[in-house]
Amino acid sequence: MNTTGELNWFKSSYSGSEGDDCVEVARTPQVVHVRDSKDADGPRFAVSPSAWVDFVGYAAH
Repeated sequence: MNTTGELNWFKSSYSGSEGDDCVEVARTPQVVHVRDSKDADGPRFAVSPSAWVDFVGYAAH
């Protein structure tokens, strides 16, 4: 989070340069937030940092 309390979203380094099928992530010490970059105001989900690490490890294989 920045000093105004807003989440700092960043695009996955695996997202394409065309802007399609992009995932954005914002981390806090307690939660990892995930959203679709094409719909920034749309649905999001949040998981614990340990669950995120497990997911990324699984997805990398």
